[in-house]
Amino acid sequence: MPVYMNGELVLYGFVGDNYWREGFTSAEVLEALAEHGTDNDLDVRLNSGGGYAFEGLAIYNALHAHKGNVTIHVDAIAASAASTIAMAGDKIIMRAGSEMMIHDPSGYTFGTAEQHQKAMAALDKLGSQMASVYGARSGNDADKVRQVMKDETWFTAEEAVAAGYANQAEGAKAETVSAFDYRIYSKAPDHLVALAAEKNWSLDTAITRSAASAAPTSQQETPMADKPKADDKPADTAAVKAEAATETKTRIKEITGLEEASGREALAQHIAFDTEMDVEAAKAMLAAAPKSAEPTATFDDAPDPAKYEADRLRASGQAQPGGMPKTPSASLNSREIFASRRATVKGA
Repeated sequence: MPVYMNGELVLYGFVGDNYWREGFTSAEVLEALAEHGTDNDLDVRLNSGGGYAFEGLAIYNALHAHKGNVTIHVDAIAASAASTIAMAGDKIIMRAGSEMMIHDPSGYTFGTAEQHQKAMAALDKLGSQMASVYGARSGNDADKVRQVMKDETWFTAEEAVAAGYANQAEGAKAETVSAFDYRIYSKAPDHLVALAAEKNWSLDTAITRSAASAAPTSQQETPMADKPKADDKPADTAAVKAEAATETKTRIKEITGLEEASGREALAQHIAFDTEMDVEAAKAMLAAAPKSAEPTATFDDAPDPAKYEADRLRASGQAQPGGMPKTPSASLNSREIFASRRATVKGA
């Protein structure tokens, strides 16, 4: 689905790389804002179950920096990273039957106790920064907001207005919620869990399909007209891989070394490792992001292009529910993990 249509920003689907053929990225949002014009008022239509936490913050910063008035219309759902995006609106309007969800960020960590402690500190800092975003918009104090986040709070349109997270609940009926595996959330409403199961909106399945579509298979054949002749030299696979690795390292180094990355290191790391944004687009996004709104984190691993590509195909950094730039191997079944968590919460 195009991000910019009829003078409006349409943010439907996964926040980040597309899944279930729906989604939007911070790079696409920046391009749309440039086309729309910095000083012009903007209507944003939002319908998303969530995605990458840092991608949501990047989009929030881009919309927050827009000079014209920004009106956010929650057409169906704004959950997780999408609710962060919603807070950028000068006015937030929710349709009848629409929902909003705010929660604390979370993520996977593998490694030593020191690495787990670093991840905990980074998550806590990210949660505090998100709480400041929700608090600034709602007028609620940071401690109250953080508790709302830790409770994984789901709001109806009327409840969101009463709590200060929206301005208006309008009479127009909500659209159908966008595709997302709502089963990963511990307190997702039963109708969203049932819908995800009915539609097979599984993150594990989506990630597997994404990886499969990017890898060659034994069934793929070279078209007859393109088959190499007997005297043709085979492609130097090692040379191609080496060139790709060099290009990836260069891009990562250029983005993380930008002057605009100073004070925005976490966002620069996310763009470099978890997106395919080019250097110029990364520079523009970093420049638009205020330093004061940026969480900081440390990353000890040296750039590894092969690992970077494998992680990208596994939806590295995905908000499950909150998102961190590092994820476990694809052998884990995230849906089973969160289903167990959901059962524990309901049984408490």
